[in-house]
This record gives sequence, C-alpha cells and structure tokens, in this order.
Amino acid sequence: MQVTTKAIVFSSLKYGDTSLIVKAFTESDGLKSYLLKGIMASKRGKLRVAHFQPLSQLEIVAVHRNKGTLESIREAKTYYPYSSLYTDIAKNAMTQFLAEMLHNSIHEEERNQDLYHFLETTLQWLDAHDNIANFHLFFLLSLTRYLGFYPDTTHLNHPHFDLLEGEFVQAPSLNPMMPAEVLDHFKRLCNNDFGNIGQVEIKKSDRRLLLERMVLYFELHLQGFRKPKSLAVLHEVFG
Repeated sequence: MQVTTKAIVFSSLKYGDTSLIVKAFTESDGLKSYLLKGIMASKRGKLRVAHFQPLSQLEIVAVHRNKGTLESIREAKTYYPYSSLYTDIAKNAMTQFLAEMLHNSIHEEERNQDLYHFLETTLQWLDAHDNIANFHLFFLLSLTRYLGFYPDTTHLNHPHFDLLEGEFVQAPSLNPMMPAEVLDHFKRLCNNDFGNIGQVEIKKSDRRLLLERMVLYFELHLQGFRKPKSLAVLHEVFG
C-alpha cells in the first residue's frame, strides 16, 4: 500500500556499497525499516542521502507491505528544515545521542500519533532554543510517559526514588536508587515543562550523574535496551 506520511529518522546504516537501511518513526504506521537501494550511487533520483540524517523530519511517499520485511521509499523531502541542530556542536551531540536512545527504545510497528507529535514538537523546540543543557534530561523523562514507565509522582515528597519500581519511597531498598545528590534535580524535572527547563540549574557533574541514572532507568524497564555508544561523546561535549 502506498502511503504519504511524515517521518522522523532514527538511524541510517550502510548496506552493501550503495544502499542504506533506514529506521524511521512514521506518523501513519509507527516504526518502519526501509531499504533504499542504490541511494549512495544515484545523483538524479528523488532520494538523497542528506535527507536521512538522525532525527530529520521528512515527508515521504512509501510502500508499506506490512509483512515484517524491509519497506521502500519512493520520494522524500524535508518537512521541517532544522536551522541549528546539525551545525551547533552541542545540539549535534545531543541529536546523535537522542536518535540512538530512540532507536534502542522504540520497536513497535503501530501508529502512535501522540508519540509522533511529542517527537516532532520537542525536536523543533530544541532547534529553536539556545538554553538546552538540560533538554536531553527532560526529553528522556517525558519519553517514558509514552513508553509506559513514567515515574509515579504520588509521593514526590518522599526522600528516595526507586529506579526499578519507578516510584518515590520513604526508605531505600536493594534496588538501584536515584543518588541523593541529584534527587532534587530529578524532582524538579518531574514538576516542570519544556518552557521552564532553562530555569533548572544543574552543575555539570550532577547533570552527568543524573543522565547516567536515567539511562539505567531505561535499561531496567525496556527489555533488550542497549546503552547508547554516543553517551560518551555527549559527556565530552557537555563536560
């Protein structure tokens, strides 16, 4: 079936000498994998390698056979041209990291327009703003809402957060816990929105520790989740 849909690129992997395998989250059908035959050798086709950078927002004409095999894309054009995501060093490092986190977290081939809208609007926010040091923290926390393990904030005033249970508790258990030195930052993120994340001041060492524990939170709640290789690059850029 031919579909025209918006799509956000998660990853592009070289296949053979001239082809790409692209994973993208589509507005129409959720996560899809595409084989783009000969795209790296073609200079006149309707597809360009530059279209398929991490987190590119595209409009594509695709053929979805929905048989569990690689699909195909006939046409692609940029839907939202980023102005700074690939040229700003900090934003580019964050883009690579978030694309890898999404690639490792989202596997369902089903339509989820709420998740698509979240990705679309937050990435456009990142592109348009400069005070973005805490963006990835709040992005990951917000993403857990769509993946089904957003922290239970019923007892937000409790002095500990159990990463395995996903809730604030009175006393620590043997489960991995959110370190005490970053717990207040974590609570503030739970009580905030994108418009205010620039007001949350976190020193670099605490931001690094908080991010590592949030990645662990994903590992504990998503079967088969792999820690992103780009995490080290992100630490280097923001450290």
